[in-house]
Amino acid sequence: MKYAKRLMVAFLIIVMCFSTVMVAYAEPGDDKTNSSSNSEELTPEEQEKKIQEEVYKMPIQSNEWTNWPQGPGTYGEAAIVMEVGTGAILYAKNIDEHEYPASITKVLTALVALENGQLSDTVTFFHDCVAFMQPGDSSVGLKEGNVITLEQALYATLLASANEAAYAVGENVGKNAGYDYNWFVEQMNRRCQELGGMNSNFVNTNGLHDPDHYTCARDMALIGREMFKHSEFFEIVQTLNYKIPESETTEEHVFQQKHKMLIPGTSNYYEYAIGGKTGYTSDALSTLITMADNGNMQLVCVVLRTHGVNIYPDTRNLFEYAFKNFSKVRVAEHEKSDKISEIIEDDNSGYVVLPQGVEFEDLEMQMVADDAPASSGETTLEYTYEGNVVGTARAKLSKEYLEEINQVTSETKTETKEPEKNKNTGWKSKIKEIFKKIADKFQQKTTMEKGIILGACGVLAILLISLIVALIKRR
Repeated sequence: MKYAKRLMVAFLIIVMCFSTVMVAYAEPGDDKTNSSSNSEELTPEEQEKKIQEEVYKMPIQSNEWTNWPQGPGTYGEAAIVMEVGTGAILYAKNIDEHEYPASITKVLTALVALENGQLSDTVTFFHDCVAFMQPGDSSVGLKEGNVITLEQALYATLLASANEAAYAVGENVGKNAGYDYNWFVEQMNRRCQELGGMNSNFVNTNGLHDPDHYTCARDMALIGREMFKHSEFFEIVQTLNYKIPESETTEEHVFQQKHKMLIPGTSNYYEYAIGGKTGYTSDALSTLITMADNGNMQLVCVVLRTHGVNIYPDTRNLFEYAFKNFSKVRVAEHEKSDKISEIIEDDNSGYVVLPQGVEFEDLEMQMVADDAPASSGETTLEYTYEGNVVGTARAKLSKEYLEEINQVTSETKTETKEPEKNKNTGWKSKIKEIFKKIADKFQQKTTMEKGIILGACGVLAILLISLIVALIKRR
């Protein structure tokens, strides 16, 4: 009887466990089935539209800043607008998120080439410059053995987005000094870091997909900002049509501008756009970097991983947002600190970029320790709003503040010197000094010598203790 009861209890426990497992697995299964049927009901166009709506609603970090004007949504998963002179960020959406850059990589390629080569330099297309190419890769048809100038190679790289030209640029620039393609890629990463880019890793010069080749919106904006120092870049990217003429080693190649915001008469043309580069791969989706100048302010806009055909409308909306809501404010007209006697103004300094609703008095100012103010009489003032830099200014320090600095410095030196006078006075200090010298000499000994010394000290200690004990017993 007891055996039957136990068997019945065991059976009931098994049934309960089985039911619990079935319920646990049945509920998610039902959800998945419904979800699957729902997704099957959506057409590819509807699915894409749903994704675009979700991306458009993604949080915009700059919209969370106090009194900052609300920026538009984008169909790109990351976007930024940066003012060129100050580096101030006016719009921020996932600006440090790792994304694939695709062909906007070639802007950095051009920067390193312009900084390390001459436009008249020879570019030879070796085997490696074309061997990697796959059907469908962007190209102008340059072949192994072709020889052109660096200037022509950069036109092919930036206008036609020719991947073989971008590779050849990296292969040839620095070759006369014994450098190779890998050196050029290393310079790309080094240069990005020098500009403040900390979330990028470049492994090629053209942007063809590689899991280890990535960047972020902020880093690309910093690279675009630096391009304003190179007029040759803008001369190239503003060209609508270009021809590499036929030569003894090269056939004729003709190609056109691809950045539609730079082509007058098209629906996407933008009157303030002055340069930029397009990009696309199936992994990166659409990417775009664009420079603009309305006569009062110069901007760089970067949009990454853009869904659909929204790359140009998004960029236009971001430029209009920035030009409409922000303006330059001269530091000299507002800085009232008694530490400052004069603000030194130039093209990229002496002003801050502020939106409507934020006053100069709302900013925090600090002196950047770029030199010794007491000796030079000048320093750099950095202005931030909620931790974001909005401008800098070079300034001359006031006479009163310099005297105050010098007095504090003099007092500090006096205080540090006084203890040294009495450092070795008194018997305690002398004993400490003797022990310090002994310890220093001990540290200079070899391991074997240290062992011998410690062993001898141990023997002496034992003898001394034995002697003391014997004297005590005798007394």
